[in-house]
Amino acid sequence: MRIFRFLFFSLFSFFTIHAQSQEISAPEPQVGTIIGTVTDTNEDAIPGATVTLVGTGSSNPITVTTNGDGFFVLKNARPAVPYHVKVSYKGFADWTSPEVSIKPGQELDLADIKLAIAIVETTVSAVTQEQLAIEQVKDAEKQRVFGVIPNFYVAYDPNTVPLTKKLKYKLAIRTSTDVVTISAALFLATINQAADRPSYQQGWKGYGQRFGAAYGDGVSDILIGGAILPALLHQDPRYFYQGTGTKKSRMLHAMSAPFWCKQDNGTWGFNYSSIGGDLASSALSNLYYPDRDRGVGFTFSNIGTLTAGRIVNALAQEFILPKFTSRAKH
Repeated sequence: MRIFRFLFFSLFSFFTIHAQSQEISAPEPQVGTIIGTVTDTNEDAIPGATVTLVGTGSSNPITVTTNGDGFFVLKNARPAVPYHVKVSYKGFADWTSPEVSIKPGQELDLADIKLAIAIVETTVSAVTQEQLAIEQVKDAEKQRVFGVIPNFYVAYDPNTVPLTKKLKYKLAIRTSTDVVTISAALFLATINQAADRPSYQQGWKGYGQRFGAAYGDGVSDILIGGAILPALLHQDPRYFYQGTGTKKSRMLHAMSAPFWCKQDNGTWGFNYSSIGGDLASSALSNLYYPDRDRGVGFTFSNIGTLTAGRIVNALAQEFILPKFTSRAKH
């Protein structure tokens, strides 16, 4: 009985130890490898692309980059595990493989990995011509010589769009009511008071009359020549800065400004607005000037003075004032 019991325990110990030794020495499943070449749609290799092996339930994906030939090797891929291979590169759309599963020790070659150019979505804000004109007028209203003197009626942008009727009146009123415009009329009235012209009386009443005359001349010319006639005749009252070309061409461009202007349709034609504005303003002054300073001769003399002043101003706008005019940085 003892012999039987001894043999039983001996055999039981033998099989238990043998089973444990088999369990400990059992080999790990052999891993596999995934290879491939990344190209664009023109079959040109893409070096430096990021290749990632992502397995189901895996928290540590395997990541490599392609070499100079676009080739990559993903090692240590476990067999019988569903994987996806993801490829990405700047400027290209991401590429993801179908689900793949490899066998122990297998080297799986992924074919036809082609990256397409990424589609870039852009948003374009549509701006109407009127909206653009409004913005350009806002910029023009910031133009001042030495940061003080209004220089609103100069278009520096070659892509300046035509003014609407409303904007022509807005720009004229803005110029007429500017504090510098009013101050200029006060200064001119002071000079005329000292020179005793026009032939108003002296004293504060005469000074007020001279201020009214100076300001009335300026405002009537601005409103008629810069808004009313341009709106009726579809002409642009602004001076269009040339800035390029020979000095001769720029000089001729400036000197022709009182007589030749841009139309709202983009063509150029005779400047009826400027000439008509000077004529109407000079004729209108006969209503409030003293008798000694009225008449046809005075009217045409005043027109000649205004025209000469416009030529001088245009030459200054073309060659001198841009250097001293503050402009919007658009």
